[in-house]
Amino acid sequence: MDYKNKVIIAIAVLGLIGAGCSKKERLGGGGTDEGIAAGDSWLAVVDAERYDESWERACAFFKGVVPKDQWVTQVAGVRGPLGSVLSREVASAEYTTKLPGAPDGEYVVIQYRTKFENKGSATETVTPMRDPDGVYRVSGYYIR
Repeated sequence: MDYKNKVIIAIAVLGLIGAGCSKKERLGGGGTDEGIAAGDSWLAVVDAERYDESWERACAFFKGVVPKDQWVTQVAGVRGPLGSVLSREVASAEYTTKLPGAPDGEYVVIQYRTKFENKGSATETVTPMRDPDGVYRVSGYYIR
């Protein structure tokens, strides 16, 4: 499997939000508050176009699947044309322990309603995962 396909697989995991999820809790339950804080912090790095740092701040699983240079190229190609973030709000957040194509663990699947300078309406999905050290770090990112 080439690097491009690995990047697509890592990002595509986020597109499978509802399918196969076990334990779910809405905002405020499970680890959702911690997950949202991790997602917000990570998005601020992406918004600042510090894509290499966004990879550094990702979870171990993500970094094991997506090489840094491939991530930087991929995210710059997707985010760059959208322009600056004009507004962003959490639309939903779900805690789950299972996601298709990902190892079992603790995840918070967050969907943001976002307006960009060059795209009036978008849904950003950010999925923080609790790393072995107990800290939530982003395991993937998807925009539609």
